Amino acid sequence: MSNPILTVENLEHVYMKGTPLEHQALFGVSLQVERGECIAIIGHSGSGKSTLIQHFNGLQLPQAGRVVIDGIDLSEKKLDVKALRRLVGLVFQNPEDQIFEKLVGDDIAYGPLKMGLPIKEVIERAKWAMDIVGLDFDEMKDRATFALSGGQKRKVALAGILSLRPKIIVLDEPTAGLDPYSRNELLERIKRLNKDEGVTVIFVSHNMEEVAHLADRVYVMAEGNIVHSGAPREIFGNREILTAYHIGMPETVEILHSLRELGYPVDPSAYEVDEAAREILSILPAARG
Repeated sequence: MSNPILTVENLEHVYMKGTPLEHQALFGVSLQVERGECIAIIGHSGSGKSTLIQHFNGLQLPQAGRVVIDGIDLSEKKLDVKALRRLVGLVFQNPEDQIFEKLVGDDIAYGPLKMGLPIKEVIERAKWAMDIVGLDFDEMKDRATFALSGGQKRKVALAGILSLRPKIIVLDEPTAGLDPYSRNELLERIKRLNKDEGVTVIFVSHNMEEVAHLADRVYVMAEGNIVHSGAPREIFGNREILTAYHIGMPETVEILHSLRELGYPVDPSAYEVDEAAREILSILPAARG
């Protein structure tokens, strides 16, 4: 790693420490994220994913180990949590947890206003953020937030974070509950944010299709620790990892692994649709024979 924007070293976290309900959620987790990367964190429920990402913007602070974000050590006694949360934006799984203003425009502008920015800049930031997520400023700024669809609420929650111009966006199950059209549209918006705007993206997901579509690298968590990491091609191409940690597969990978088990010489790591199609086409003469 040459230029990490986020480093986690031997991070541990225990809930309700010293009580009969004590539960250790993280056991010495270590990882690094490069500037401009798109990182997926995957694993079964209870593996520690949510606890881990809550350390990225100060919702949880290190009990043991270190978290350093863009030079800020979260173990510092005089940690500026407000500055940290302008640097790292966390978008919750349920957008209702983040939307509290009555009007869309007011909700998205709330953060910049609290930063004390001039009104002109606040409006510019709100327009920019709404454009990134695909919300028309003039059409949506006076819309009541309670009347929004699930997809629109998710976009408003993301735009509210983006208006702070963070360097890192952390997304918890970004497309949960969305219909296929809204899901695909939001994935493309996130990809644009990462590739065109240079924002580092870290996301938690159970949907392996979106992991395959977005991620540069994948961290696999189990029982409070990182058990594997690598490019999507490495993770999806390894049947042992997928089976051992009960990781779902993109449809392309599932088809290729099934063909491989039947004896056909295909590469199961070819998860991209075009690559998978070429692998399947390559065996058609053999299949006919």
